[in-house]
Amino acid sequence: MGFYNRKRNLYEQQIHNKRMTMLVMAGFVVFLGLLGFGFDMIMLEFFPLGTLFALALGVGTAAWSYNKGAASVIRSTKAYPADPNNPAHRQLINVVDEMTIASGLPRPKIFIVPDKAPNAFATGKNPEDGYVAVTEGLLERLNREELQAVIAHEIAHIRNYDIRLMTIVAALVGAILLLAMMGRSMMWFGGGRRSGGGSQRGGGGPVMIIVLVLWIIGIILAPIIANMMAMMVSRKREYLADATAAELTRNPQGLIGALHKISGSSVKPEAIHRDTAHLCISDPFHLKRERRTGFMSDLFSTHPPVKKRVEALRNLGYQYEQAENRT
Repeated sequence: MGFYNRKRNLYEQQIHNKRMTMLVMAGFVVFLGLLGFGFDMIMLEFFPLGTLFALALGVGTAAWSYNKGAASVIRSTKAYPADPNNPAHRQLINVVDEMTIASGLPRPKIFIVPDKAPNAFATGKNPEDGYVAVTEGLLERLNREELQAVIAHEIAHIRNYDIRLMTIVAALVGAILLLAMMGRSMMWFGGGRRSGGGSQRGGGGPVMIIVLVLWIIGIILAPIIANMMAMMVSRKREYLADATAAELTRNPQGLIGALHKISGSSVKPEAIHRDTAHLCISDPFHLKRERRTGFMSDLFSTHPPVKKRVEALRNLGYQYEQAENRT
């Protein structure tokens, strides 16, 4: 039985996904620490200037994105506010109201993306500044039950502070990539101040060689490792949002139907761009990858394969039905 096929109830699944996220985040910090320690020891004689500079720049860039990113994303998709006088928009507004009441959050700003490819995303730095956007294609293809499930999924991202978490991930990725770039540049242009330092201090030669080898491997593989870890965090948060949506709607089948329709669409996105795709409920540019399962799909996707998401939701539905039958 697969890792996500274990029969967990709604709350056990949420706890499991949160724990997995924390493990990956801990791995992020450890990897950044190892790169920074190697850089500072080999290049700067233990003075942590390189690590502090990389981390400060990564945090600064991520902070700007965190504060300005939501409005920028909405503008980039040419989204417009939902119109209460439009019947389809009115239904969407009603569904958003239902799910915000169920979640206990303030109502997010509701936008429509002029795109025929069915999809949806949420953004905003906190629940008080939340945005939910759905495409015109989503409103056309989904029934009310499925629309409710998609909105619950997006509100789950807001409730779980996933935008904040992914901003922290972006800061860590930026710091790691900057450290790796500085390390490669300094090696290319003649090495650091510690050239030969291990032999000068005596007894540190073998240790320095091991650290140097591991550090070189780290800075070479840093772009791949950092992006893989970021994608892993993103996938865990998608599983968590799915489980939270099932909690809010008490209807996992609605999200299953929506995922099948969204992933089965052949319409190419026009308003949603690649730099926004990771926010969507399903990546519109990698639908074929999301339809596959396997090692490579698990490593290089921001979203889990639809098949695995559906299996997890069906297991949640089974647990919910069992609980209902016992009451």
